[in-house]
Order: sequence, then C-alpha cells, then structure tokens
Amino acid sequence: MTGRSPHLAARLQGLGTTIFAEMSALAARTGAINLGQGFPDTDGPAEIAEAAVAAIRAGHNQYPPGPGVAELRAAVARHQQRCWGLDLDADAEVLVTTGATEAIAAALLALCEVGDEVLTFEPFYDSYRAVAAMAGATLRVVTLSPPGYAVDVDAVAAAVGPRTRLLLLNSPHNPTGKVFADRELSALARLCVDHDLLAVTDEVYEHLVFRGAHRPLATFPGMADRTLTISSAGKSFSFTGWKIGWACGRPALVEAVRTAKQFLTYVSGAPFQPAIAAALDDTERLVEPLRADLHRKRDLLCAGLRAAGFDVFEPDGTYFATADIRPLGDDHGLSFCRSLPERCGVVAVPTSVFYLEPERGRHLVRFAFCKRDEVLAEAAERLAGLGPR
Repeated sequence: MTGRSPHLAARLQGLGTTIFAEMSALAARTGAINLGQGFPDTDGPAEIAEAAVAAIRAGHNQYPPGPGVAELRAAVARHQQRCWGLDLDADAEVLVTTGATEAIAAALLALCEVGDEVLTFEPFYDSYRAVAAMAGATLRVVTLSPPGYAVDVDAVAAAVGPRTRLLLLNSPHNPTGKVFADRELSALARLCVDHDLLAVTDEVYEHLVFRGAHRPLATFPGMADRTLTISSAGKSFSFTGWKIGWACGRPALVEAVRTAKQFLTYVSGAPFQPAIAAALDDTERLVEPLRADLHRKRDLLCAGLRAAGFDVFEPDGTYFATADIRPLGDDHGLSFCRSLPERCGVVAVPTSVFYLEPERGRHLVRFAFCKRDEVLAEAAERLAGLGPR
C-alpha cells in the first residue's frame, strides 16, 4: 500500500455481501442446515451436463468469441422470441456474460455517469448497490412492503429526479419472491417513457414462477428501444456455478455493455456455452419439472416455517421465502440469524442487508428452499422447536 485511500474498497465495505460468508461460515462451524445462500444442492438435468462434457472433449476449451459463441447467441434470440415475443438480432442484440451479476455490473458501468441515480425497489439483490457505487452512481429506492409488496406508483414517480438515469427492475424479485403484475409493469413503462429513462431488467428467475406470470418489461409499449434485458442459465437450469448469462437489447445498448464487459472477465465458460445453447432450445421441457419441484419445495418450507411460528410471506416465484420473526418474540433479524445455528441448527439470512436503511427490514429473514426434500424436512423439524427467546 502507498498510503493512498482505497476509495472504492471503502465505498464497497459493508454493502451486504459479507453476511453470506458469515452465515455460511456459521453453518460450517456448527453443522447447521444452510438455507441462507440461493443455490441448489442438486445439479440440473444430466443431459445438459453431458453436453458440456462433450464440448470439453470436442476441444471447446479456449477463449470463445468476445460476444459469446454464435450458437448460444442464436439460441438466446430464439428463446426470447419463442417465450416472450421479443425479436432480436443474435449478432448485434445479444451479449453473453459471466452470469447475470456481471451483466448488471457492466450495464451500470456502461450506462451511468458519476452522480447519476439508479432507481430500484428495496429490498434489492445485494450487488445492486455495490455495482452502482463502482459506477459512481447511487441507488434511489422505493420500498416494497409485505404482505403483498405492491408497487406504489406515486412513490416511484416522486422518486424520479433530474439525475435519474435508469430503472433497475428485478422480476421475479429476490429476496421477496414477488412477480410484478402487468398493471405495475405498465405503470413503470409509462414512467420510463415519460421521463426518458433507460431500463435494466434482471429476469434470472423468469421461468421459476408459481403464481401469476412473468412478462418482460421490454414487451410493453415504448420499452423495446430503451430496455436492456438480462437473464442467465444458472437459476433456470440449476447450474449456478457455470455462470452463463446474457444481456439483450438494441445494438447501441448492447455495444455499450460489451465495451465495459470486455474489461471485466473478457470471456468465460467456453464449454458451457454450447451446452446452454442446446438447453435453451428445449427450455420448456427441461425447466417445467424443475419449476414444479421448486413449487412443491416452497410449500414444504413455508408450511414448516408457519408451524414454527413465523409469519410467512409466500413467494410467487424464485428460490426464496421471507418470514417475519416478531411472532417469535424477536424483531432484530441480524442477531436472530446469528443465533439461529446454535439454537436449532438452521441458517437463514437477515433481510435487513437488502435495504438502504436496515431498520426497514430488521424484523424479516430470508430462507432458501432450493434444497433436497429431506434437507427441508429436517430444517422444518429443527425450527419447530425454536419458540420465543
């Protein structure tokens, strides 16, 4: 070190990510069941894995093209047209990324200037504030409140200011599991058009919906030219470690994001890209059993949480269920989660880390249900004996 202040590192300190490492370390030390982090404990369809093995053996092991392999970009374009009615030029309007998180980071780095504001909803996926800080921008939030997490359109309109650059929208939504309704999306689209805002949409849970229906914001009037749509294969196909994502939109938006992305990872996942290309062309068959299984797991965990005394906000989609700990005689989610492994051998995440002001979510905790049935059943049994402190 030269004595210069690590300004960016200082800005990123304490923005939430460390809580996941802390909770996972607690799980490892205590032998607790880890329902904190959102990754499955089983792999996705074997035929997708075998396609990656075949790609490795066929020699797809060096740098792929910067925008992603052509067959994956074409498969993404076909998927977007078939599933959502979005027509894309695979060569100019699709960019392959190292997961959705990199796509979001590259988007904010490319599309925001220092001092810009990024409008989003809280609670929010924890990387949003960090990547906004990396871009020199700040988050401006509108709070979604349980039980319904309904959008207050007037509050969103009031949050738009002269430095607002873009709307960052996550639906289906982590951590609440909310799937934004068409009427909410329509109102947000009108606001974007009226205020000339760009939109960056995080749609990684697009196929994991249990109630309602997902609809991309880009499909609403006036939004196709101003929306960058982001998704990934990790959640849809249960291969989160492969980190294959994509960003789609008009050529100028995609080119801007590519310019930033090339100085992040440049490229990655060469043998996984053709495997995901094949999977995307068979999305409906491959995803439906995974979605139905997650729906059942959601019900299993939510029933266990209710039996343990939590007030549970049943999610419309995603991997996660949020619960209120106040019926258990507690209102501080961080201390509750830190004590939970010792008390009953289960790990959860305090939802307060997903808010700009942690007090707004201090009584809420998040549990992941993307685990094996026997793991969820054991967790429910352990939580049943929790009781008030």
